Amino acid sequence: ELMTGYTMLRNGGVGNGGQPWVLRWSSRIRLTWLSFTLFIILVFFPLIAHYYLTTIDDADDAGKRIFGPRTGNELCEVKHVQDLCRIRESVSEELLQLEAKRQELNSEIAKLNLKIEACKKSIENAKQDLLQLKNVISQTEHSYKELMAQNQPKLSLPIRLLPDKDDATFPLPKSNRHCRLHNCFDYSRCPLTSGFPVYVYNSDDYPFGSSLDPLIKQAFEATVRTNVYVTENANIACVYIILVGEMQEPVMPKPTELEQQLHSLPYWRTDGHNHLIINLSRKSDTQNFIYNISTGRAMIAQSTFYDVQYRPGFDIVVSPLVHAMSEPNFLEIPPQVPVKRKYLFSFQGEKIESLRSSLQEVRSFEEEIEGNAPADYDDRIITTLKAVQDSKLDFVLVEFTCKNQPKASLPTEWALCGERDDRLELLKLSTFALIITPGDTHLVISAGCAMRLFEALEVGAIPVVLGEQVQLPYNDVIRWNEAALIIPKPRITEVHFLLRSISDNDLLAMRRQGRFLWETYFSTSDNVFSTVLAIIRTRIQIPAAPIREETAVEIPHRSGKAAGTDPNMADNGDLDLGPVETEPPYASPKYLRNFTLTAMDIYRNWNSAPGPFHLFPYTPFDPVLPSEAKFLGSGTGFRPIGGGAGGSGKEFQAALGGNVPREQFTVVMLTYEREEVLMNSLERLNGLPYLNKVVVVWNSPKLPSEDLLWPDIGVPIMVVRTEKNSLNNRFLPWDEIETEAILSIDDDAHLRHDEIMFGFRVWREARDRIVGFPGRYHAWDIPHQSWLYNSNYSCELSMVLTGAAFFHKYYAYLYSYVMPQAIRDMVDEYINCEDIAMNFLVSHLTRKPPIKVTSRWTFRCPGCPQALSHDDSHFHERHKCINFFVKVYGYMPLLYTQFRVDSVLFKTRLPHDKT
Repeated sequence: ELMTGYTMLRNGGVGNGGQPWVLRWSSRIRLTWLSFTLFIILVFFPLIAHYYLTTIDDADDAGKRIFGPRTGNELCEVKHVQDLCRIRESVSEELLQLEAKRQELNSEIAKLNLKIEACKKSIENAKQDLLQLKNVISQTEHSYKELMAQNQPKLSLPIRLLPDKDDATFPLPKSNRHCRLHNCFDYSRCPLTSGFPVYVYNSDDYPFGSSLDPLIKQAFEATVRTNVYVTENANIACVYIILVGEMQEPVMPKPTELEQQLHSLPYWRTDGHNHLIINLSRKSDTQNFIYNISTGRAMIAQSTFYDVQYRPGFDIVVSPLVHAMSEPNFLEIPPQVPVKRKYLFSFQGEKIESLRSSLQEVRSFEEEIEGNAPADYDDRIITTLKAVQDSKLDFVLVEFTCKNQPKASLPTEWALCGERDDRLELLKLSTFALIITPGDTHLVISAGCAMRLFEALEVGAIPVVLGEQVQLPYNDVIRWNEAALIIPKPRITEVHFLLRSISDNDLLAMRRQGRFLWETYFSTSDNVFSTVLAIIRTRIQIPAAPIREETAVEIPHRSGKAAGTDPNMADNGDLDLGPVETEPPYASPKYLRNFTLTAMDIYRNWNSAPGPFHLFPYTPFDPVLPSEAKFLGSGTGFRPIGGGAGGSGKEFQAALGGNVPREQFTVVMLTYEREEVLMNSLERLNGLPYLNKVVVVWNSPKLPSEDLLWPDIGVPIMVVRTEKNSLNNRFLPWDEIETEAILSIDDDAHLRHDEIMFGFRVWREARDRIVGFPGRYHAWDIPHQSWLYNSNYSCELSMVLTGAAFFHKYYAYLYSYVMPQAIRDMVDEYINCEDIAMNFLVSHLTRKPPIKVTSRWTFRCPGCPQALSHDDSHFHERHKCINFFVKVYGYMPLLYTQFRVDSVLFKTRLPHDKT
């Protein structure tokens, strides 16, 4: 604009309004004013501002300073405010986040509440369904009971006759010598459910008691006190027993006196039915003083019988009682191998009287002879045996004249020579022992023959009895042809050929059977008395009393600790091991064949070597030879509905199937003051299928800690207290074990669930054998001529350690009550070898080796404290155990096997269209 006015003045002052000078003057004044204003602002304003600021900073009140320097505290206060601001911002952000989360949780809670309501409704529906199912089950059970009641006949027990009643209606036989059970035994006193009560008279209450042999009387009384069938209540007795011999010669009563004393017994009742007169013999010259006594309808058990006196199926031929008050020493019994001994056969004896002279002197016997006297073959026997000895084809020893005074004997009987120890030494060197029956064929058995048979069986010499008319002890229930050769006397010329033709395997089998018969029925007073009672009970078809079980004294303990899950245990892939039982534990079915077994399986059970399965009913289930199918107890010969489902791998794994589709097993775990190890082992059993319960055998006198919390594994845990620290406690038949299958396992054993289940399935296919994981074997040490225990890895084995093995409860009874006590004593002495003893027992019974499953050779858990097996003396003790057990059994029962079971198709899933 100024430039415009200036231009106008230069152009002659022409402008708006015709007044150029005025415009020029105004322009100058405006420019001057503007310049002056700018000068004032630029010069004086900074001076004034500086002065003002300087005046404020110089003020006395330092707190009013604004731009001056500040102290350190004031700077800190400023930073604190900034921190607080930052914190407030952070808290605000967190509050926002929490609010967002709260809203999310509220929404989730709402969803869960909906699910809870749905679950409550489902539970109510399930309860209703369960109630309906219970009603259906109850109705079904009621209908089943009604059907069973309709189909089962109503049985009434026989009328029990009291001893003070007369049996007027009891049928009379033509003669007492025609007595049999049907006409001389009162069955009404022995109902099937009676339990076979036996009343034993006290011989000291009668005059003849003072004439009894003190050792026999003492042994008999000791046996009676421990027998399960003996009762003190004579009113309920089935059989009445009186001991009348062996009597001592100087004070022996007259036959008429003894007869009067017998007839005066309080329960004799005129004819003595249901009575048993026992005449035991401890010497070879025991007299048959009962021959001239009227015994009525009473049964007789003794070692000497004439044919007119012996009543088959009624009287009993018993073995002599040699070891009256002592147990046989197994270390003195020779081994059963080698099969062949120094002498092929041996005989020592002297014939005191000939048959002809005996017929002339024994008038009471001569009256009973019908027809002509039998031919006397003794001269031919002597000639033939001497010829065999002189031929020197085999080493034989026959002596027909005693070097010293022969033992007293009955007429026509071959008397024993020398003392018992001398005779046993000769028999130990003999493969066969000849037993020549008396020349009088009417003498069916004598105490001398029974003594020769006893001594031969004791030392393993196979008896060769010359005379088929002989009645050997317990002959109506024992198959003597499995342990002895019974040859007619006319075949004496063929005896040598026959003995040489028998193979070694047959010889060993006969020797083993003879050893079994001797141990079971001959060796001790308990065995003799139990055998006599068992024969009578079997004849009248009364079931045996079940053997006792060990009462488990439970140790109180607290449970409730939730068992953890071991990843090693749960790592089964897609393998379904089976259902975990949610119902109460399922026990194995009880044995229900007591009566039929007694009635049907007499010979099989009496003669099944080497286990007295019928005489002594070791278990409440089938007491027969394990190798037979009937040993299985439940499910034998019967295919229940649901068994044998088959299917592919997955379907097969989901159920047991087979002939016993529902079955469980019991874990028995032995422990000794290792609480932490024990708790870990119990936790590893959590979720194990088909587990019935766990029995922890607490082997320490010190009780578990009171504050110890036991794991909850879904099945009962029974902690059993023992009387003493013994490894034998592992195999006690505890009453808490309600299953046939037992898994014996150490407290430090480390097994996976799939391994245990596989072992259980294998055991179900071989229930009579030990099925386990770690294998061991025995070996013969040639330099030292002894057996060795070996734990090295091998493709061959003969033992399976019971620290991780399945076996049948049947063997727990045999181990604890039947196996020789000497073996259990050695286990206690060394605190070792109980697993070897069990392997010996099972192999001895079944003649089969154990079964090893999987390739596992050890089962110890990693990191566990060292066990007894790590001691240097452990293997030395096991060497000694094996050699001692061999002496007790008389041979090596362990058998080698190269068989091992591994899982091949256990996880294989087969197509449904393939077979």
